[in-house]
Amino acid sequence: MADRRPILLDCDPGVDDALAILWLAAHPELFDLRAVTVAAGNVGLELTVANAQRVLDLAGLGDIPVHAGAFRPIGAPRGKISMVHGKDGLGDIGLPPATRPPAAGHGAQAIIDTAHSAGGRLHLVATGPLTNIALALLLDPELPSLIDGLTLMGGAAFVPGNTTPAAEFNFHVDPQAARIVFENGIDITMAGLDVTRQAVISPQVMAQLSGHDAPMRGLCGKLLKGYRDPCLHDSVVVAWLMAPQLFESVPAHVAITCVPGEIAGQSVAATTERHLAGRSPNATILTRLDQRKFEAMFLSSMQALERRL
Repeated sequence: MADRRPILLDCDPGVDDALAILWLAAHPELFDLRAVTVAAGNVGLELTVANAQRVLDLAGLGDIPVHAGAFRPIGAPRGKISMVHGKDGLGDIGLPPATRPPAAGHGAQAIIDTAHSAGGRLHLVATGPLTNIALALLLDPELPSLIDGLTLMGGAAFVPGNTTPAAEFNFHVDPQAARIVFENGIDITMAGLDVTRQAVISPQVMAQLSGHDAPMRGLCGKLLKGYRDPCLHDSVVVAWLMAPQLFESVPAHVAITCVPGEIAGQSVAATTERHLAGRSPNATILTRLDQRKFEAMFLSSMQALERRL
C-alpha cells in the first residue's frame, strides 16, 4: 500500500460526483483519499456537503473529513445550479440523511493544509466548479509547488458546451476560478465534454446495475435512473487516473473566457504552433476514451466495492 496516491477530491455532488466517489472508494489499494472539499454547484452548498457525506458513508468512508467550501462563485452573488440531478442533487432516490457535521475549516484551507502535509505528493481531483482550488491558490503562493497534479472535469475545448453553446457547466458557473487555476502553473489534465460525452453506460451494463443482491450496483442503477444525463462525466477523472491507456489526449494552452453572458467559462484551446504563438501548453486535454473498457472497468469497480463492504 506504500504506492497509494494521496488524493484530495474537490466536488459538488451531483449524481456523477457521487459515482466518482464510489469509484475512488472501490480502490483503496490505489487511492489514499485524504479529504473531500465541497463547493456549491450542482445544488447549493448545504446539499452538496450533505451529499458528499452521505455517499462516503455508504461507501464505508465515514472517517474521511468533508470540508464545506465556497457557497458562491468568485465573481457572482450566486451560482447557477444544474437541473439534471433532481432536487436533492442525488436523483431524489431517498438516500439516508447525513449523520455528521462538516469537518472544521474552510475547504480552501483544507486544500492548503492537506497539500503541505502530503510532502508534494498530493494529487487534486476536481469534479465541480473550481472555486475552492482558486481560493486556495490565492491564499497560498506555495501551493502550485506542493501539488503533484490536478485532474479535473470541466470545459469543452473542441465541442459545444452543455450550459451555453460555448461553455460547460463547471467553468460557466465560476469562470474566474477556472482562469486562476489554469494560470498558476499546475500540471492539469482536463477531462472536458470532448471526452466525457463518450462516457456512457450501455443498456446491457445498466441492466446489471440493479438488484437487491447487489447493493452498490443497485445504488448506481438508482442514481443513474434519477439522473437526466446519459454521461458519467465526473467518473472519467477516476478512469484516467487508473487507466490512462484507455484515452487519447492532446497538449494545449487553455484560456478561460470571463466575459459575462453565454461565453463565460468558454475554454479556448490552442494546440498548433500558430495558435500557441510562443505560449507553452498548460494542460493535457483528453479527447477520446474506449467506451466499452470504461464501462467494464466501472462495473468491475462497483463489484470490488461490494466485496470490500
